[in-house]
Amino acid sequence: MSRTPAPGTPAPDFELPGVVLDDGTAQRGTYRLSDQRGTPLVLVFYPGDNTPVCTKQLCAYTSELDAFRDLGATVWGISPQGLDSHEAFARTHGLALPLLADTDRAVSRSYGIALPGLGLRRSVFIVDADGNVHWKHVALAGLSFQTTDTLTTHLAALTTTDPR
Repeated sequence: MSRTPAPGTPAPDFELPGVVLDDGTAQRGTYRLSDQRGTPLVLVFYPGDNTPVCTKQLCAYTSELDAFRDLGATVWGISPQGLDSHEAFARTHGLALPLLADTDRAVSRSYGIALPGLGLRRSVFIVDADGNVHWKHVALAGLSFQTTDTLTTHLAALTTTDPR
């Protein structure tokens, strides 16, 4: 397994298909990390659609999306399931953030969080406006997740240290 990118180093670039619900309509498209330059991005790697902890995590982040937006950040969820699974998951739970399909786990491997035969480690990476990792959390067991308050605290620190 490769190492996770350290804070202050470039986040591995990627391009993945994704889906987001917009007023009940599924919008599918291509999501590129490089297209997010200029704004902070929260990458939420989660093991699976419709699993108990993942559902709680993504529902919590969806209910607090305004807190992320107030700090100028976007949130993307990434897991190995395909777009049909992501769309059903989003519809079932009213998820309002893009869900990206890393079906071959190439992105998970590039972030050093893939677990051979098991999927991936629940992880969060905050990427700054320049495309560098600002903060990360890689879970050992993945039975809990980082709260919105924790993530927004790290985002707020990012915006107070950014001279822009």
